[in-house]
Amino acid sequence: MPDLVLASSSPYRRQLLNRLAIPFQWATPNIDEASRDGETAEQLTLRLALEKAKALAGQFPNHLIIGSDQVVLLNGSPVSKPGEHSAAVNQLRQSSGKTVKFITSICLLNSRSGQHQLINEPFTVHFRELDDECIERYLQIEKPYDCAGSFKAEGLGISLFRAMQGDDPNSLIGLPLIRLCDMLRNEGLAIP
Repeated sequence: MPDLVLASSSPYRRQLLNRLAIPFQWATPNIDEASRDGETAEQLTLRLALEKAKALAGQFPNHLIIGSDQVVLLNGSPVSKPGEHSAAVNQLRQSSGKTVKFITSICLLNSRSGQHQLINEPFTVHFRELDDECIERYLQIEKPYDCAGSFKAEGLGISLFRAMQGDDPNSLIGLPLIRLCDMLRNEGLAIP
């Protein structure tokens, strides 16, 4: 069985992958993540998930390498990580009462064979109406300044939602585990 490698420095993706109880390594892929002219969010995330996995193939030549990428869209425009409080307040104000779409792509590359599996996993979050007091209270408790959209769905951020739509809520955090399990099974790994 080839060893598993996560092509990401994200602590959130590592936490998710730990849930599968499979030993893995992780490394940061150094790639240019800029979008190309005319590239849709779906095309961008698919390309970057594959490029992240391929970027580590030379370093891990006999491994299964997981690449993942995510774009968050509000009113059709990408939403970044806020980085600081005022930007997070602004993002949550803009999300209030709106629908936010998550486009998460995942790739599993067998670096020995060169074969890969690549899918896109969309997920939609419908925010409830958020007043400034609610936003401030949430941000003071969770401080999600390193999360696109300014919330942590795996934490208190769930209280900001009216509804969610999609097959795998792990997509919100950046690693669709249901699809990943299918991919790993396709490679012969025993997943419970």
